[in-house]
Amino acid sequence: MAVPPGLPVVIVGGLHADARRAAVARLLADVPGSVVLHHDLATAAAGTVVRTIRDASGVLDAGEAPLVNDCACCALREDLVPELERLRDAGSTRLAVVELWDSVEPKAMAEVVTAGGLTVTGVITAVDPALVLPYLGNGDDLADAGLAAAATDQRTVADTFARQLEYAPVLAVADSPEADDEDRELLAQLHPTARSAPVGQGAPAVRADDGLTVPTPRRPPLSPLAEAALAGFDVEAAAAAQHPACALLPAEADAHGVSTLVWHRRRPFHPERLYAALEDLTCAAARSRGRFWLADKPDTLFHWDAAGGALCVESAGPWLASLPDAAWEMVPPVRRAAAALDWHPEHGDRGQHLVFTSPGLDRDGLERLLESCLLTDAEYAAGREAWQRLPHAFDTLLEV
Repeated sequence: MAVPPGLPVVIVGGLHADARRAAVARLLADVPGSVVLHHDLATAAAGTVVRTIRDASGVLDAGEAPLVNDCACCALREDLVPELERLRDAGSTRLAVVELWDSVEPKAMAEVVTAGGLTVTGVITAVDPALVLPYLGNGDDLADAGLAAAATDQRTVADTFARQLEYAPVLAVADSPEADDEDRELLAQLHPTARSAPVGQGAPAVRADDGLTVPTPRRPPLSPLAEAALAGFDVEAAAAAQHPACALLPAEADAHGVSTLVWHRRRPFHPERLYAALEDLTCAAARSRGRFWLADKPDTLFHWDAAGGALCVESAGPWLASLPDAAWEMVPPVRRAAAALDWHPEHGDRGQHLVFTSPGLDRDGLERLLESCLLTDAEYAAGREAWQRLPHAFDTLLEV
């Protein structure tokens, strides 16, 4: 694959810093004329963000970007596109690799770069398979770990890592001697649609007609990681794939001690019983996500997002079935298509679609607990007016 014209930009992120640096080094080695742009947010306490630009030989340029509203991540946003434009206009850079600082999430940066008129050809999250479960289980605040991107940053290590992992269509997988089959299977089940590229594998050798290996030609083929980095990236499609209404959630799986349970039902939850079960459900799996339907709020689609023993529940807008026909034209086509594929003659797109992934998952116990939170036959038969009179147990959690 040839490098596209102009200035292609690939974004490489991830909390696994050693794996991320190795992936960046692989790209520098594979694509002559490539440079890496990196903003170090660790210096934010001193009032600035340090920017470096380097190639395979070392640092080419360094500078500082002042904080914006006491926010290091905001400084990164303000400085990133102008620096990329400068590299583009200079005309000597073949590929710009944006290496994100540890806790910076690729979604925001991909959208910033694209909105700036530049072409993102790939988004990569670098991963050490041996560290996937420890990071998913880490409920510490980023601030306590020294990884906050702003003074107001309330994210945790686990939820940040989960979003970094699941947003990127390409995973740069480090060759970790500590990783076992369970670690690799967990990674595969968490993001089964990802293109996995080994960090340590370079471009394939070129063989002469006699089958003997010959020296690398002037324009060697690209490595699997570089090929993936230049394959193309659609910002809108990537955002849609994360929206709970049309997310590409993992499928059923069970291998090497790791299971994924997909739970799909067409009956609403009893708000009080579900609320009472939240702690057990949240701790039942290393990672769980999806969408759900509360009986007392029948028109609202709720997002379920759990990692590290912590759960985030929030409204993701209305179910399409609750909207008047005229409003459908304002809904993105991918959302309408997802609803049409899962449409119920009575409830429309309303339903439960939750996915739990974990080593040692108690599938039977988890299913029994989920089923116990649904409306009983008698409660269901009472109808929507009765449902809306049920205790509004989630109002405090949702800050209603």
